[in-house]
Formats: sequence, C-alpha cells, structure tokens
Amino acid sequence: MSRRHYDLPPFTTLSVFEAAARHLSFKDAAQELSVTPGAVSHQIKALEGELGTILFLRKHRGVELTPEGEDLFESLASAFRLISRKLARIRRNGDAAAVTVGSTTAVAALWLSPAVIDFWREYPEINVHQVTQDRPFQNTRDFDLFICYGKEQNPTLEQTPIYRDALVPVAAPDLALKLRDHSLAQLARQRLIHLDTPNTNWTKWSEWFAQLGHNGDISTGTRVNSYSVALQIARKGAGVALGWQRLVQPMLDSGKLQIVGTKSIPAPNQFYLAGLPDDQLSCNALALKNWLLNGARKA
Repeated sequence: MSRRHYDLPPFTTLSVFEAAARHLSFKDAAQELSVTPGAVSHQIKALEGELGTILFLRKHRGVELTPEGEDLFESLASAFRLISRKLARIRRNGDAAAVTVGSTTAVAALWLSPAVIDFWREYPEINVHQVTQDRPFQNTRDFDLFICYGKEQNPTLEQTPIYRDALVPVAAPDLALKLRDHSLAQLARQRLIHLDTPNTNWTKWSEWFAQLGHNGDISTGTRVNSYSVALQIARKGAGVALGWQRLVQPMLDSGKLQIVGTKSIPAPNQFYLAGLPDDQLSCNALALKNWLLNGARKA
C-alpha cells in the first residue's frame, strides 16, 4: 500500500518545483517563497531523487527544464490554477460582501483610498478591504483586485490598463522655485531622493536623466525604500523626488509639492488594475473594478 493516498511526492517539493519552473530561476523562486536558493535546490534534488529523473538542466546562467520537467510543470500549473480558482470562489462565498484590493502605500494614499471613499458613497453596503505594501505582491490570488505598475508576468490574471503617467522632478515650493531655471547638470547635483525597491519596473533617477540626454554624474542624495517616504522628504524641503505626475497630483493641487522646471518624460510602463477574470469576480468586486476604471478615464 502506498504511504500516501494519491501516491504523490510531498507537496512542499511540488510547490517549490512549480515556482522554480515558472521563474526558470532558483533565486527568484526562493524570493517568492521566502526561503534561500539553497533550500529551493535541496527540494528540487529531493523531488528528482524520488522521481528518479532530472527535471532541470543546471547551466552557468540559470536553469532549463528537461522534457520531463516541462511535462510536470504543465500538469502542476494547470492543477494549481484550478485549485486557486476554487479557493477564490470559496473565499468569496465566505465573505460575499467584501472586496479585497491591494496596492502600494503611495497609490493607496494618493489615488485608491479617495476613490474607495467615493465608491462607498455610491455602494455603502459593499465592504472594501485594502492591503498595502511596497514590495511586489507574491500571493496575488489573495486579492480580488490589485494595482501594479507594469504588467505582472502571470497569464492567469486579467490586467486592464488604467493610465500612463509622466515623470517629473518635484520638491517643496520654495526649493522648486529656487531650482526652476537649473540645467539638467545642475539639477543632477542637488540632493536627489532615490527609491530602492525590489520592483525593478520603477524608473530610477539615472534612467530619467539618461533619457533626457544627461549621462554625467548624479548626486547620491538620500535613499528610501518607500515612495510615500520619498514624497514626505521632498515635501519637507529636504530633497528632490522623482514624481509620477498624475499620481502625485493631489499634492501638487494642495501646494505641498511643486514641479521643478519643465523637463518631463513619459513613464515606460502603465498602471494596471489586475485580478481575476471578470467571470470569476463577485458582483461586488466587478462593481468596484468598473468604478475605478471609469473614474480613471474621467480624470
């Protein structure tokens, strides 16, 4: 008799394999699963040992799936998607009135939360749970909807463009006035507020200057890991932040921040509203989705 009812390897080894195969990277899988690359490698070796076959070809610059690995990944990915959809449906049935939406702290404070407040005035019976964090969301299926900058590499998600922003330097009004006639080279020597984030989609100061033709040195300035903190430092007059103009428009309208000069570039990525396909969303989640998209189009 099999020691397991379905005669399957331990689920841990299967889930680790699926993540490594999806990323084609032990390092990226380890980051998603909050373990070390060594732990991922150990679980893969254990699975290969149990199955008696090699699933990955280890190469100098990464890994590739063997034919057996590709077959197993295709089966696991299909099964995991089905399980995920069933669990999402069960969760929605358990809290039918609630909608969970995720975003970064800055997006929540500057755009999402005001929109949700307006939504509540129209739909007071629908509860909306907001989850904020300034690192990429890993378990995206925990949300009905979430806002991301740049497309997620997940074919099971439906991703609707919200808008493409413009990137401009912003500072406290007094500092913005002082710097308004500065050249790019002069601006590059100011105290710049750099954003350090695991999300590589966010444009850096070096990229902004390079696109405008300045390839010289730029100030090391100060570094933060939260865009909200970057904006607060800029608001206090302690540096120049790289502003996503439409996102920070509330702070521009209130006079807390001001655009420095006239230099601007289009953001390389759009903001997207991502989540389950419409036919898998609850009526409440679909109502919020439509509300957010319609509001963004009118702005």
